[in-house]
Amino acid sequence: MVATIKDIAQKTGVSAATVSRVLTNKEGFFGDKTAKKVRDAAKELGYRKNTSAMELVTKKSNDLAVIVNATKTNFSNAIIDGIQEMAFPQNLNVIILYAGDEDSERQRRAINTVVERSVMGVLLLSVDLAPKNLELLQSANIPFCFLSISLDGRNLPFISSDDYQIGYQATKYLLDRGHTKIGLAGLEFERTITGVLRLKGYHQALLDAGVEPKSEWTSLGDYSYEAGQKSMTDYGAKTELTAVVCGSDWVAIGVMNQARSFGLAVPDDLSIVAIDGTNLCEIVQPQLTSVTQSFYDMGVAGVNWLLDSKKRVDQKITPITINERESVRMIR
Repeated sequence: MVATIKDIAQKTGVSAATVSRVLTNKEGFFGDKTAKKVRDAAKELGYRKNTSAMELVTKKSNDLAVIVNATKTNFSNAIIDGIQEMAFPQNLNVIILYAGDEDSERQRRAINTVVERSVMGVLLLSVDLAPKNLELLQSANIPFCFLSISLDGRNLPFISSDDYQIGYQATKYLLDRGHTKIGLAGLEFERTITGVLRLKGYHQALLDAGVEPKSEWTSLGDYSYEAGQKSMTDYGAKTELTAVVCGSDWVAIGVMNQARSFGLAVPDDLSIVAIDGTNLCEIVQPQLTSVTQSFYDMGVAGVNWLLDSKKRVDQKITPITINERESVRMIR
């Protein structure tokens, strides 16, 4: 049997109300000796605070759920840092659950865990919920917001970069430096809105510059290092491309390493722009020029969105910047 407050009260000879005050760290209602006697008894009996029961009584939860898409990139690290930085001073506990990569069943299990735990809110990191799972989350009446995914055409709250502009600005950056044969590597174009929007931006930048995109310039992938290697393998050692926009920092490293194995030098033979701009861009040689997303700010904004219902903006776009490093050369 699990020890209760009544058990501690009976063992110590004080009221259940006093035991409750001691164990919830209330002040001014009891002396030090009483507090010590209660805590010693709680330890001896193996008492554990029933958080779920307390939340039912107070109708308030201090738990914040973060559901993360298990893509093979490191995009979520800075977002979680931002969430933790904001949550800790507010006395919020952050619970992290993984929803797989476009895995409907894992999504459902994560949402059920959240609903059963009665959290104060949910942040979904780059998770595109299956329709039934979205209905399940909406039916729970728990505030939720998507981060790092722009839900085109759907009236759902999200905080994200503009994925169309990511594709457009990365491509335009290379066009402005004389490149016209530009690849797009390692993105998922068929299932996820993120890849679709970036592909549209990439195509439009080429068209605006008078360049007709070729289908063989784009290469599908799952944003992973291996996807970058495969993309570069598909392009081949004698590729006509002079530059590649990569779907993530990991993809960019995969493209760069595979290019080197073909005897191609970066940036002399092939220029590379990475999408994300995490610390990976600075720990490789040459350092990678990147379209950098404001991941940390997304995390901060997500917690603020949950905490302040009166100031909620349903859809917020965070800024992107281009960080010039060493992986792009100018074509004269």
